[in-house]
Amino acid sequence: MNNWITQYVSAQKAALDSIPVDDVARLIATLQKALAEDRQIFAFGNGGSAANCSHFATDLGKGASDKIGRRFRVLSLTDNVSWMTALGNDYSYEDVFARQLMNYGRPGDVALGVSVSGNSPNCVKALEWAKANGLQTVALVGAKRGRMAEIAGQAIVINDTHYGRVEDAEMGILHMLCYAFMENPAIAE
Repeated sequence: MNNWITQYVSAQKAALDSIPVDDVARLIATLQKALAEDRQIFAFGNGGSAANCSHFATDLGKGASDKIGRRFRVLSLTDNVSWMTALGNDYSYEDVFARQLMNYGRPGDVALGVSVSGNSPNCVKALEWAKANGLQTVALVGAKRGRMAEIAGQAIVINDTHYGRVEDAEMGILHMLCYAFMENPAIAE
């Protein structure tokens, strides 16, 4: 078991080392602009990625906003279970994020899809809708990249396909997006 743990930690370090720093810095700039222009930021994903989106919305909407004294308008599209199940039941599960964006999304807003495979049909459809309607599109994905990386205006790729390691690295990126403002509040001016 100790060998397995050591190998797992080593592989996790490699996944973290694959985070493209310039791409994360560019995404922080996207959030700076969204804040300055009072744009909405939408995050969405499935399973562990859904949980990461909820966590991100909490940290950006509360932690970063409190620290800089200005409010990020951020919403995790994974958090309204009754709306998601109504959309899934009446349309399809592929529509649960795109149809929420139809209500909320405006040109210039930010749509952030999070997925290990990059091929989650509901995330793909949401990014397609966002792109077609003038939103800025971002994908956080694993090494398979998938359709989301092709659609998104900004794609950040973790060089691994292991779900746990990619989700951990993606959460690391989402934390960086929040802590960039918490630990450097002057960037929000």
